[in-house]
Amino acid sequence: MGATLRALRALVLLAGFHLLGLLLLALLGALDWVAWRWAPAVWALKTYVLSFVLAVPVVRGMLMLRTPRDEGVAGVPVTEAEEPRLWAAVRELAGRVGTRAPDEIRLTADMNAAVTEDARLLGLRGGTRRLYLGLPLVAGLSEARLRAVLAHELGHYANSDTRLSGITERSRLHVARTVGRFEEKSGLKVAKERARQERKSARRVARGKTAKEVDTTGAGFSYRVMARIYTAYGRFSMRATQSGSRRQEIAADLAAARIAGRDATASALRALPALDTAHEFYLNSYATLGVEFGMLPPHGEVFGGVRHLLDARAEELAGMRAELPTEPATPYDSHPSTAERVATIESLPDDGRSAEEDRPAFALFTSPEAALRAVEDATLTPEALAMRRLDWPDLVHASMTARYVRDTEPLRTAITELPGARDDRAAGEGTALGIDLGIGLGIDLGIDLGIARQTEAFLDAVDTGAVWDLVDRLPKSEEAAAATGRAAREFARSSLRRELARLLTTALTADGRARWQLSWSAPASLLLPDGYADALPAALDAAIADRPDTEPLRKLLATGGAL
Repeated sequence: MGATLRALRALVLLAGFHLLGLLLLALLGALDWVAWRWAPAVWALKTYVLSFVLAVPVVRGMLMLRTPRDEGVAGVPVTEAEEPRLWAAVRELAGRVGTRAPDEIRLTADMNAAVTEDARLLGLRGGTRRLYLGLPLVAGLSEARLRAVLAHELGHYANSDTRLSGITERSRLHVARTVGRFEEKSGLKVAKERARQERKSARRVARGKTAKEVDTTGAGFSYRVMARIYTAYGRFSMRATQSGSRRQEIAADLAAARIAGRDATASALRALPALDTAHEFYLNSYATLGVEFGMLPPHGEVFGGVRHLLDARAEELAGMRAELPTEPATPYDSHPSTAERVATIESLPDDGRSAEEDRPAFALFTSPEAALRAVEDATLTPEALAMRRLDWPDLVHASMTARYVRDTEPLRTAITELPGARDDRAAGEGTALGIDLGIGLGIDLGIDLGIARQTEAFLDAVDTGAVWDLVDRLPKSEEAAAATGRAAREFARSSLRRELARLLTTALTADGRARWQLSWSAPASLLLPDGYADALPAALDAAIADRPDTEPLRKLLATGGAL
């Protein structure tokens, strides 16, 4: 479908929204006329009020003539003087695609690339063009693959996709906001009716009667009906426009293959789902590991650190690129499935340009580190920017240690309540707080006498049998709480071993005898002193046996020597 027909379709859908509003207003007017002619005065008045409250959201949606713009434009702009090689590549690709180059390039923290255009007069006149380039995406691509991604985005300009997107977006926004208003009013009616019925039930209970079940089925019904009408139109509009969006993506892929090469384009498309998964895993498992304790990676590594993960897991990512997601596209998806896009490109004739690995995409940047720091400064909240910065090894160790200190707090609190342990309670709480503060400030943890004493008290409780009552007071799973007899005892034994291992880990890391090790290819591991790894499992088993023996654990704890 050409640009003219797509523009006509977008205008028809936008006009359809207003025609639907006029039709609903006409129906409400007809209902008022019928009530005026034949209904009793009381019912006629109620009909007028209902028509008015239903008409207000319809009229407000129809009068929203301008699509509101975001207050700020996302991303960090980079000038041609700052990144000459990147700008040269974009201009060269734009020329080969046959379109005007973007007016701005903005760097973002997303695993994505996109283009926009502030078109005017319903897309008849072009406006400011912006290219958004996510630095995590750049980190995962070679230069050839990045050129394919850029050619794809510039292909949207050549196909006038960005000019017409404003009309389509306006239609969707009108529908969404109108539906939102009706749903909001329906929710208020339901809440009001629920409150009324609950007050009525409370009065019944006060008189000694049984409270009735709250039923809000009919509340807000008319609002929900109106919302469903607009939702149905919105779905129709989405199906009509998203099919065109999927064709636009294929057209942009073909433009990228023509400019950057078939194999490089297919390789870039294969890489995108794998990189997206890797980036989400990196953010959850590495970049934000210490956020809850007020710690972040070094400046520029919050988003740039994904490079270490991608390098360490290259084989795993290669396997993910080979096995594409198989989920089919739905009528409401804006993009075809990755498998369909790759199949379309790989079915093209061989153009003689291979997709062999070449320079990393960051080679197009004069200073990748400066770009990463700038995006980080512009993206993170002031609270995050004020957090303590630690090198990756220290960050992993401090974060994991702080997590164990926090997770063992219920157990350590229960230990202080054991008979004979009351004198250590103040010292234990004070030193635990000191550890939390020390980690947050990046200070050496040193030796924590409070946790050491609590560990000894826990072992004493094991020897005397008091530990079973202590473990029984800790949080349990539903299955463990429901167990009785021998099953309950085995659940308690498992809980005892787990809590004892966690407490020992906390004690060993707090006094410097154990250290959490960073790994980009596997979860963080605990580095123990020589001999501990072999002796610790047997010592734990001995401590939770039917006839507990804590002597092996005591000997391990008495062994000195920090890592």
